[in-house]
Amino acid sequence: MTFFLRTASAFAIAGLAAFAGASALPTAAVAHGDVTPQAVDVTGLEPLGDEWVEENPYRGDAKAIEIGSSAYNQNCARCHGLEVISGGVAPDLRYLPQGLEGDEWYVMRVRNGVVRNGMTYMPAFEETLSQEALWAIRAYIEEKYTEE
Repeated sequence: MTFFLRTASAFAIAGLAAFAGASALPTAAVAHGDVTPQAVDVTGLEPLGDEWVEENPYRGDAKAIEIGSSAYNQNCARCHGLEVISGGVAPDLRYLPQGLEGDEWYVMRVRNGVVRNGMTYMPAFEETLSQEALWAIRAYIEEKYTEE
């Protein structure tokens, strides 16, 4: 009986500590869209310049898809899901239109982000990730959902 009480007490203390630790986290840290962009090395991609291109210049480019895979998993997967399979937190990017139509929507979202009622649902990435990095991510997304 003593063993049971000590074990139960230990689990209770551990549970309270976990609960206290979780409840002490600032709510912004777990808010949707609260992502610190990670740098993306675009070495090996053709530079695109300062003016945004309208259509993905890296579509089907193996190097861009490789870079985009890493960049997506570091910057997008938290909300849009691993392997571009959404868990319902954010839109499922596999269902974006392909080609120019999807590129237009994609550019608008990644450059400007999404804010509704003063709450950030997606941060703007234009100031933190290069055009090359963002188009590489788009190339990866398209590659993933055309594989299915």
